[in-house]
Amino acid sequence: METNRRSISKALSWRIVATMITSALVFMLTGNMDFAATVGLADTALKFLLYFGHERLWNRIPYGREKEQPEYMI
Repeated sequence: METNRRSISKALSWRIVATMITSALVFMLTGNMDFAATVGLADTALKFLLYFGHERLWNRIPYGREKEQPEYMI
């Protein structure tokens, strides 16, 4: 299971990339840098929280995980 700190780090690193993509797209569509930055920041705040919750929920689901093996067997 992942720690809260790891989930937060993963969410932050992805949101930085995603914010740049969203802001660039909005800027290309509107030509307005202030609006693009506002949309990018609002998008980041909302999706950061949603991603963190999504990660924490998936940590509770055993699907696709290998069972832990004992350190040694007799």
